[in-house]
Amino acid sequence: MIAIPEHKALPQSSTIPPRQARRVALIVAVAFFMQLLDSTIISTSLPQMGQSFGVPAVAMSIGITVYMLTMAVFVPLSGWLADRFGARNIFLLAIALFTLASIVCGVSQNLTEFAAARAVQGLGSALMTPVGRILVLRNASKSELLNATALITWPALFAPVVGPVLGGFITTYLSWHWNFFINIPLGVAGLLLVAYFIPGDREAETRPLDWPGFFLTSVGLACLLYGLERIAHSEDGALPTVTLLAAGILVGWLAVRHLARAQHPLLDLSAFRVLTFALSALSAGTIFRVAINATPFLLPLLFQVGFGLSPVAAGMMILAYFLGNLGMKAVTTPMLRRFGFRSVLVINGVIASASIMACAAISPQTPQALVVALMLIAGLSRSMQFTALNTLAFADIASAQRSSAATLSSMLQQVAMLFGVAVAAAILNLSQIARGAPALDLVDFRIAFLAIGVIGLAASFRFLALPPAAGAEVSGHSLGN
Repeated sequence: MIAIPEHKALPQSSTIPPRQARRVALIVAVAFFMQLLDSTIISTSLPQMGQSFGVPAVAMSIGITVYMLTMAVFVPLSGWLADRFGARNIFLLAIALFTLASIVCGVSQNLTEFAAARAVQGLGSALMTPVGRILVLRNASKSELLNATALITWPALFAPVVGPVLGGFITTYLSWHWNFFINIPLGVAGLLLVAYFIPGDREAETRPLDWPGFFLTSVGLACLLYGLERIAHSEDGALPTVTLLAAGILVGWLAVRHLARAQHPLLDLSAFRVLTFALSALSAGTIFRVAINATPFLLPLLFQVGFGLSPVAAGMMILAYFLGNLGMKAVTTPMLRRFGFRSVLVINGVIASASIMACAAISPQTPQALVVALMLIAGLSRSMQFTALNTLAFADIASAQRSSAATLSSMLQQVAMLFGVAVAAAILNLSQIARGAPALDLVDFRIAFLAIGVIGLAASFRFLALPPAAGAEVSGHSLGN
């Protein structure tokens, strides 16, 4: 792809108009929505795709695995590419690759073609998420960062609501091919909006590519993510999973060691010396994300396996949970302005963790209105915590650290997402084994929800380490309030 000339100078952070910050965030959100919709919509059509390709439905999982691994390999490179060639140009490239790969997925005639197209999609996705965050960071002043982050968070909340429903409808009444063709108008719209409305940017100095750092971080992240994914879906024993996890940890340690010593590291680890970033992106933030990423995995199983509900009835319950997510934007900003990041992350974290543990108390006999109310509270507190964490992470990050910080944040969020599912699946399996039962029962889900809630609760209190004024320039919170 030919680089578009950097014809518009990027204004200094303090002079960026609020309208531009919101416009850039909305455009990035459109691209994120396309990416996340694709991730949620495909699962509903795997059996039909397998039938079309003449392979068992389980073989179609390679499409998900290849996508995840390609994304893991190239995410560490995204920040360097944004600095070297301009974040807008790389974002355009990411959207173009993702859209073209979607077309190839839709016209694929066999599993090999489909897997290759999914690999290219994974490459586009690897560049899209961190580089999109970089664009938002470079086009938003600190006072606008909270609103901008809330805008780019909504796709992660909205896509899971419409994805499975839309995917089921398209697969039933059209064909599975249209689950990929739907990305064409979104991708074209994204390309046009980025080209015309997002200003060009490029770092004044470019670093040489750190090849050893790229190799170590990519291999370590790929092994770790694939190992975590296999915990929940281990078909051929524990040894390959344990080997992958051990390799990921070892190579990851080597990567950190190299990055800390290299003259021009691929990723600048100095962001971890910033307290707000270290807490919200790495330690407490990652632990809490494990808890809130486990919940969407557990809830559908609870309603279908534990309660014996039909997929449609279970889907209606999950809808209440995600509607709570969508109600976040109107609540989070005034709450952060009134109480500040530390208070919100601690108190809302306790509420979110308590709502997870409360799921252990419901049963098929619980009044439906009470279950729906719990789902709404759990969804609202979950999304408030997500937005607060994602915003605080970059509140004190210097401009020179933004690219690496955005990349590191994306990598850690991928680990937390898969680790949350892995931990939840492991608890369910261990509980079932301890009971000596042939199948999961309601008691297994109760143990899982209690354990996940305790993890979230422990992480919530860790945010007390934040100073009272943490992120005040971003939230607008005054200690005198």
